[in-house]
Amino acid sequence: MLELRPDYRALLLTVDGLIPGPGDAMSEALLTRAEEFARAALAESAVEDLPHVAAWREAYRAFDAKPQRTRNSLEALTRRAPAGLPRINRLTDTYNAISVLHQVPIGGEDLDRYVGVPRLVRASGEEPFDTTAEGVGVMEHPEPGEVVWRDDEGVTCRRWNWRQARRTQLSESTTRALFIIDALDPCTDEELATVADELVAHLSTSGAELTVRRQLLGRPSG
Repeated sequence: MLELRPDYRALLLTVDGLIPGPGDAMSEALLTRAEEFARAALAESAVEDLPHVAAWREAYRAFDAKPQRTRNSLEALTRRAPAGLPRINRLTDTYNAISVLHQVPIGGEDLDRYVGVPRLVRASGEEPFDTTAEGVGVMEHPEPGEVVWRDDEGVTCRRWNWRQARRTQLSESTTRALFIIDALDPCTDEELATVADELVAHLSTSGAELTVRRQLLGRPSG
């Protein structure tokens, strides 16, 4: 998506050997830290004026998405954090908390539910997107030209980092995952690496012996 945002980078982190399950003391402590961080940040600034949130709002406008209606995952979590972040499962709670703490969007995908390789594309509008509406499973389609992550079966995340498909969400049985850490300026490649290091460190606290691979997409910062 460099034609839209030349400063865009994504650090793809594949992690094998995860120990899944419900939230635990580690993930709860991390969520609490993230909630406290967001309260302090929003006491000083409106959420839309936070530098990384503002950058993603601008990126959404570049493909005609309205950021007031469809908020990127970072903004949505940061807005929600002061009143309490969601508690979903150990893996999801961990990356959600780190997303808020480091102010970068992070997505998590179950690799065993993935079909083919992940790629970031402009949608044709015909791709299937498995989601829910009012608690009921539905199949939707992205808007033509929308920025989406997809695999061979369909869209895995709409509007760059807005909403994930049900099919590839992390669950309490996930042992292999792909984490997508998105960056726009002012986030640097060094900061991206720090986010990845912290994520892996927290995922390892259960005693898991992880196999980790990293790939940086996009132009190096600086």
